[in-house]
Amino acid sequence: MFEISFGELLLIGVVALVVLGPERLPAVARTAGALLGRLQRFVASVKSDIHRETEAAGLIGLKSELQDAAQVFQQRLEAEMREVREASAQVEREIAAARGAPDAADLAVVEAAEEARQAALFAAAPDAPAPHPAAEVDENQLDLFGDSDPPAKSSRA
Repeated sequence: MFEISFGELLLIGVVALVVLGPERLPAVARTAGALLGRLQRFVASVKSDIHRETEAAGLIGLKSELQDAAQVFQQRLEAEMREVREASAQVEREIAAARGAPDAADLAVVEAAEEARQAALFAAAPDAPAPHPAAEVDENQLDLFGDSDPPAKSSRA
């Protein structure tokens, strides 16, 4: 930094001895050493502050880079999740269609075919007995499982 040789230091020491004298030279040397040490500590403190600030600036930049990367990753992940949900919904719709969930038109066709089959059976066998009529309901018998109201009791006066 300062290229001072040993000879130059010796010359400075001799001049200081002549100017200050042998009695004051040790006190001045001690004071100069203390000031020099204080200056070195101050320079080291400034260097560490500068170093810490540059590291903080670098860390802030690194932090922002990491946050940007995390946002990009989250957006990609959400897009993939959305695609998976859409594909899952499509598969569920295809499964429901494959199971043959009948719609109204299919039911009408099936009913018409069943009526035509029954009509053909009755036309082929005119002597066939009619289907069983509904069971006769006795008004006097109590219906335990029906939804109808029980018969009203007559009141005796």
